[in-house]
Amino acid sequence: MPEQLRPKPYRVYRGGHVRKDDPDAARFAFGGSGVATADRPVTPPGMTRPGMTRPGTPPPPPPPLPGRQVATVPPRRRFRPGWKRGILLGVGAIVVLFVFWLYLGYRSFSNEIAKANARLDPKTEKALTPAGNILRSPQVTLVLGSDSRGANSTARADSIVLMRTDPGKHLLSMLSIPRDLYVNIPGHGRTKINAAYAYGGAPLLIRTINSLTGLQVNHIVLVNFAGFKELIDSLGGVTLYNKRKIMSSQPFDGHNWVFPKGTITLDGRRALAYSRIRHTTNPQDTDITRTERQQLVMQSLSHQLVSFSSLLHLPSIGSSLAKPLTTDLSANELLGMGWEKFRASRTLECHAGGTPQVIGGQDVLLSVPQNRQVVQMFLGEIAPIPASKGSLYDPGCQVK
Repeated sequence: MPEQLRPKPYRVYRGGHVRKDDPDAARFAFGGSGVATADRPVTPPGMTRPGMTRPGTPPPPPPPLPGRQVATVPPRRRFRPGWKRGILLGVGAIVVLFVFWLYLGYRSFSNEIAKANARLDPKTEKALTPAGNILRSPQVTLVLGSDSRGANSTARADSIVLMRTDPGKHLLSMLSIPRDLYVNIPGHGRTKINAAYAYGGAPLLIRTINSLTGLQVNHIVLVNFAGFKELIDSLGGVTLYNKRKIMSSQPFDGHNWVFPKGTITLDGRRALAYSRIRHTTNPQDTDITRTERQQLVMQSLSHQLVSFSSLLHLPSIGSSLAKPLTTDLSANELLGMGWEKFRASRTLECHAGGTPQVIGGQDVLLSVPQNRQVVQMFLGEIAPIPASKGSLYDPGCQVK
């Protein structure tokens, strides 16, 4: 057989060992350790040649058929809120809880105010002068403190405060009328103004105030001292400025009380004692100075009733806030009054006064002409003029 047609012997290569002088070495290049040629380059370790895949790698998808579009499915992303979105979600949750909290407080407060409206004597409601919207027009509200159990009680009024809201001027004005002021009561002659409440209840007192000041009373809030302590405790106490040190000379409510001079904060029990104690170690203390203490407590209480903080605590104080009250004001109107107090940039505090006298064995205050000017200050018609320093009974007004 010719040499050209004779088959070459079969060669076995073990372990990839090929002699370099072997002409067929290029066909047995193993994993990059072989010999590179022009048509078979050596692939570096860890790499694969084009068209090849690593062991364990899934095969590539088959090419699409001609003329057919393949829909691509985007990879599923896990929801991971960023810190900004997390803050917004947290703030939103707080707002929802806050609104729900106010709603619960409003429901509690509204239910009790409905009961307070039902306690109002129809004659008292008829004696009031109708007015417009409390958020749009000035309103005068009589805040009356008494130890009575209702508008028809024969007990005398312990404190008389007129409160005026003026939305147009963002001003809250308060006028205290001493209960011992000697005035003319329609149908009963001249006597202390608080006797009007004993003679004819709130309707006669409203008529007397109108005759004395020329003011029309639009609303009324009666505070029953039987629930006075609970009301003040529910508000977190009242803060006032005590002009002189007070020490009781006889026990009141089973305790001897001492109230230092200066700014003091009183809880319900202490506020009631401060308002009601008659016998003190100060010989100058009379029913007139006792009335002054009651006025201070009622003024502070009036501020607290319409404060914004009271609105925020309605869920916890809503029921106790309205229990000692009798009023014609609805829950919305009381909240509107609170809003006006919050918006008010200033508060004008006025008090009527007079000359101390003893008539018929009673300490009274004879009204003075300056009281008419105080009413004008209260209405904002003239600039406020403070009372004379060192005087307990001179009328005047000051902005706080």
